[in-house]
Amino acid sequence: MTTDSASRSKSPRAAVFASVAGWSFDLFDLFLLLYVAGPISKNIFPSSSPTLGIAAVFGSFAVTVVMRPAGAALFGELADRKGRKATMVLVMGGVGVTTAAMGLIPSHAAVGVLAPILFLALRIAQGLFVGGVTATTHTLGTESIGPRWRGLMSGLIGAGGAGLGAALASLAYIVVSAIFPGPAFDQWGWRVLFFCGLLSALLSLFVLRKVEESPEFEGKQRAPVPFRELVRGRGKKILALNIAVAAGGGAQYYLTSGYLPTLLSEVVGVPADRRGAILLVSSVLVIGAAIAAGHLSERLGRRRTMLGFGLCNLFALPLLTWGIASAGSDRGAVVALLCVVMVMLSNAAYSPLMIFLNEQYPTELRARGTAVSWNLGFMLGGLMPTLVSLLSPELSDVPSRLAIFLVGAALVFVIAILASPETRGALDRERGARTVADDVTSA
Repeated sequence: MTTDSASRSKSPRAAVFASVAGWSFDLFDLFLLLYVAGPISKNIFPSSSPTLGIAAVFGSFAVTVVMRPAGAALFGELADRKGRKATMVLVMGGVGVTTAAMGLIPSHAAVGVLAPILFLALRIAQGLFVGGVTATTHTLGTESIGPRWRGLMSGLIGAGGAGLGAALASLAYIVVSAIFPGPAFDQWGWRVLFFCGLLSALLSLFVLRKVEESPEFEGKQRAPVPFRELVRGRGKKILALNIAVAAGGGAQYYLTSGYLPTLLSEVVGVPADRRGAILLVSSVLVIGAAIAAGHLSERLGRRRTMLGFGLCNLFALPLLTWGIASAGSDRGAVVALLCVVMVMLSNAAYSPLMIFLNEQYPTELRARGTAVSWNLGFMLGGLMPTLVSLLSPELSDVPSRLAIFLVGAALVFVIAILASPETRGALDRERGARTVADDVTSA
């Protein structure tokens, strides 16, 4: 049986659902911290300076992001050797358990410095598992569907999954803050949000029972490709460019969707109920924008699509940031519209990134190559909100710093794409070459 016929004999729906839901739930778990930065800074990282306390919270977020490349290498190796499915079960369960455990950490007032130590330890463990998630969700879905849908799948999983995860976090925030209003949320509500992380662990059971192995991987007996192939010869240049593209795209995401909850609450002063609604609507609309941008790359090519959005964002994102900060909390409709446009543009820019990375690596190296490139890039991008907070002496300084960093992020993104090749169709070329080789061997 050829690889093509093997692919057609399997229903990709369970694999697609698992990839989208897995990445969504894991980002839901990862980014819950951004929705409760205020209560966490008071309970775990108390400080006399509000910006310093928030910076400490983003620092703990950065710790998780920094650990993701190590998890990508560790679990990517496992996914390339043992399969995408078994690795997905392990990493999604790990993310869910570590997230729920954060809700059990005692406050700084109760145990002192042990509170931030425990919190950081769990963030480190969570980062390792989330790094492994990308090795599976970012390969299983695209390897299980036909060529014409790969760009769409890239947008749906990579950026759409991020939007869905943020939407779930926004919805959870709205519900929990309504159940625990005001001071009750600062004391108990934030803990309940972390307990919602068990959804990821439950999803791993679905994967175990319903999902089939990737047809690109299943049943293939190949010599293992060592990790060093990523960092030597031509692979070194490919990896460097991939990281730069991911860093530019990731920074645009973190400085918009990632920083938006803090920008709205601490800088603009939008009330909690209205803030939750804005974040929820923005996250839902991002999904559509990401899918459309990903599918557009199937027609225009990965390079041209990302370059177009990158050039647009070079000017649009700083202006939108200034507009949101200037509008103030009283102009809710204007703030909401600007937020929606901002997050749609920033997420659309990197929607083709996942398939762009997939297409640069052979099957034997794809989980590691995709996950390491993605996580190293997003690690660098994920550090940007912390730097913005540290370089802002007062809350009023945040918008100008955000605008400057957004210009830099979009510029890095555009330059890296200009130096990268077009990749559309590479998976089919690899499949065709492998089929010919198999036929020759059989003959």
